[in-house]
Amino acid sequence: SLLIISQNNDKQNKMKIIAALLTSTFGIASAFVPASQNVGSVRLSESRADLEELAGKLNPIVKFYDPMALAQGDFYDMGEEATVGFLRHSEIKHGRVAMAAFIGYCVQSNFIFPWPQHMDGTTGPSASLSPEQQWDAIPEGAKWQIFTLIAFLEIWDECSSAQGMPHYTKGRMPGKYPTLQPFRDNVHFALDLFDPFGFSKNRAEEAKARGRIAEVNNGRLAMLGIFGFLSADKIADSVPALSAIAIPYDGNCMIPFEGNFHL
Repeated sequence: SLLIISQNNDKQNKMKIIAALLTSTFGIASAFVPASQNVGSVRLSESRADLEELAGKLNPIVKFYDPMALAQGDFYDMGEEATVGFLRHSEIKHGRVAMAAFIGYCVQSNFIFPWPQHMDGTTGPSASLSPEQQWDAIPEGAKWQIFTLIAFLEIWDECSSAQGMPHYTKGRMPGKYPTLQPFRDNVHFALDLFDPFGFSKNRAEEAKARGRIAEVNNGRLAMLGIFGFLSADKIADSVPALSAIAIPYDGNCMIPFEGNFHL
């Protein structure tokens, strides 16, 4: 019975820590910026017609392709423009994550950082393991750190109105991420996620527009690429071009805490 009580206490303490981390993240996003800025007058400009025009620039052959009719939806009763803004921002975000995942997969398959990564002074899992196996091998605490960072970035994005930047469903340019300046000024140094060194701010608008088109296409390709890697490792010969380098994986990529998740 003492063991059961101890386990229950550990679960309660972990839940309290997680709740505190998320609560503090919500507070950080709005505590250090002026609250009086008005963003309600921003004019919306995203519509299904805009998507069709953009699709022709992204892929002149396929053009507009929406088999699930998502662009015709009305997410959360927000209206067409807000729904399209949600879809565009979501695709760009997923594309960026996929590009990072694709590059990370290639790097992790061949190299690991040599410095200590755990409290006991050891490095990360060996590069002889597949990236999926490496994830399974890292401590649960490291996984919670990664997910906490992801939660912070998501919440910071959602709280953009606190910095005078409209929400992505209310007129913000799709893919534009709020600056981390308030966090940098009041909490800890952190580079902005977009153009941290200011290399792009003086580019011509035409060049920026071409870059945004290229980013969406690169993101779509990366989504196919990372799922190609995962499929090749999970299902033998499912991606013939990768069969020679695939490392069989018997875990489940959709269960990130498989084997060690507990609250």
